[in-house]
Amino acid sequence: MRALIRTFHALAFIGVAVGAISVSSLQVRAQEPLVVFAAASLKDALDDASKAFKTSNGVDVKLSYAGSLALARQIVQGAPADVFASADQDSMNYAVSKNSIRTDSRFDLLQNRLVFITGKNSNIQSIALSVDGLKQAVGTGRISTGEVNTVPVGKYAKAALQKLGLWSEVEPHLAQSDNVRAAMNFVTRGEAPLGIVYATDAAAEPGVRVVVTFPAESHPPIVYPFALTAGTKNPAAPKFLSFLRTDAARKIFEKQGFTVLK
Repeated sequence: MRALIRTFHALAFIGVAVGAISVSSLQVRAQEPLVVFAAASLKDALDDASKAFKTSNGVDVKLSYAGSLALARQIVQGAPADVFASADQDSMNYAVSKNSIRTDSRFDLLQNRLVFITGKNSNIQSIALSVDGLKQAVGTGRISTGEVNTVPVGKYAKAALQKLGLWSEVEPHLAQSDNVRAAMNFVTRGEAPLGIVYATDAAAEPGVRVVVTFPAESHPPIVYPFALTAGTKNPAAPKFLSFLRTDAARKIFEKQGFTVLK
């Protein structure tokens, strides 16, 4: 009988231990960092929003910034991202077409503006959006922006310049980069007298200033779609998207110069 009781106690202890291990492993999984792939232009705003999310939810957020299409391609190839935030619809649509996005979670959150920038100490005070105005401003120098066929800011820039009849004048002067922050750095370092970036990037960089804002009707709306990736299993991912639509997050985005759509 005593042996039977000892056996029972031993089994009970094992059961409690296994239960404790199971609960512990669930807690570990629930606290796994959230991985967000986001357009480079979102860096300052999402850095702050992620800190606020951690404060309220206790979840670390790992952010990876780059050009939107490059990130979409990484997600399609199996990169372990939980959330994708794109600077254009085309990059998000590409990931959707490869069944890499949970389409039921997709929504448009932010809008931006397109601007010409120059260095903070530049002699350029303004630019007329005309052939003569650009010739006078840029001279033999470069105009930096994103790669015009793949990087959203470059695509918006090309569309605007074509609409304004300036593309043939600007194209020979372009210095193209793989994301908007890299393009802005050319101007910050004085390697290009002018750049075409988003208004929010210019606002975040004290080394540049805006000389003219492109007319909104000169290019497609600069809209940022957000969505869960098809492969995410992190329970914090939908909570993060929900947080980005709260009043607390709205204040962060508006402080950075974004227009919040929802």
